Amino acid sequence: MTEPAVIVHDPTLRDGQHAVRHQLNAQQIRTYAAAADAAGVPVVEIGHGNGLGASSHQVGHGRLSDDEMLTTVRQALPRSRMAALMLPGWATSRDLRNAVRRGVDVVRVAAHCTEATVTERHLGVIRELGAEAQGVLLMSHMASPEELAEQCALMVGYGAQGVCIFDSAGHYLPQDVTARITAITAAVDMPVAFHGHNNLGLAVANSIAAIEAGARVIDACARGFGAGAGNTQLEVLVAVLERLGHHTGIDLRLLADAADLAERTLMPAPPTIDSISLVSGLSGVFSGFKKPVLAAAEQEGVHPWDLFVELGRLRVTAGQEDMIPDAARDLAAQGALQ
Repeated sequence: MTEPAVIVHDPTLRDGQHAVRHQLNAQQIRTYAAAADAAGVPVVEIGHGNGLGASSHQVGHGRLSDDEMLTTVRQALPRSRMAALMLPGWATSRDLRNAVRRGVDVVRVAAHCTEATVTERHLGVIRELGAEAQGVLLMSHMASPEELAEQCALMVGYGAQGVCIFDSAGHYLPQDVTARITAITAAVDMPVAFHGHNNLGLAVANSIAAIEAGARVIDACARGFGAGAGNTQLEVLVAVLERLGHHTGIDLRLLADAADLAERTLMPAPPTIDSISLVSGLSGVFSGFKKPVLAAAEQEGVHPWDLFVELGRLRVTAGQEDMIPDAARDLAAQGALQ
């Protein structure tokens, strides 16, 4: 077989955990992983929604431990490579060593889009362990193309064998993606990846724009299963790539079966673009803020749409959830003064 023109990276069993409060069980992840492997998906990512070591009171306890998930999925992937995500601050070098020992082939180290320096140590550890090390920039719409290119170059200097930008808020238009991927591919001589979210209904279009600008790896989830409005829809992406003549090495018929399986067994319902997902995308605010925004808006008697817009104006990012109640109180005070 010729090398795929586009490598599909499937984080259904990691990003999708956000939609079910990290409660997927062993049978669910084993069955989907086996179906993805049978379809020829090159890379299957597994883990708590926030990655290795993240199961906690703060972001939610997972139903399964990292060890249980890694062992279960590794056994279900005779052909596909297994991947994991880690965020410095949640995971440690010990978690990385344990993950590689349990069969992880690819480890992605993620940081906020302007904070690539925090990935240095962990990328080095992954290389020492013999796994493939990739660097990820989160909330990438909050940095210019030039800034992202500089940050990606730093990660390559630290040992990253690939770099990826996440459209964490689903904020991009295709031209935004084109500008950023073009800048990054000019700055690094490593595979570039794109991870889209579907808040504005553009995840597939943005993924195609990324490929046309030089990206070689695209993330996508079965039925779009992921946080908020969901991710790029895997089976749709591969179908569109097939129409465009891009070889992926994936059997589309078997992939469609895997997506049907995912809808039946993994999710209460496929993701949808509701009003909160829409305004979070427009405002460039992390979709995972939905629940605390709704709670704070109700507490202070303000409209959640207005609160998302205000959080976007303040450029609030994941980890700054404590600002949500403050912003709601400020909005309520402004309303009282009008």
